Amino acid sequence: MFHITLHFLVPALVCYIFYRQAFFKSWLIMSATMLVDLDHLLANPIYDPNRCSIGFHPLHTTFPVIVYMLLTLSSKTRLVGLGLVIHMALDYIDCYC
Repeated sequence: MFHITLHFLVPALVCYIFYRQAFFKSWLIMSATMLVDLDHLLANPIYDPNRCSIGFHPLHTTFPVIVYMLLTLSSKTRLVGLGLVIHMALDYIDCYC
């Protein structure tokens, strides 16, 4: 449960520091990137607390992560890219904790 909470708190912190003027809108966009976890529905079982998402679920593999990083380069897609990169980083950390 703490892991899921971090997926909302870390983007909130980033938005507070870098996007304070448009905090709520920025936070909503970054929080919407949680939808990337819809790829978990393809797994059997859907939820396994001992499974590492990185490298297992299709949207958590190397090529998509590279695309997420590239999204941060454009100001028009930066918030989505940041949200996705933060999401992947948190999932990666969760694999080793």
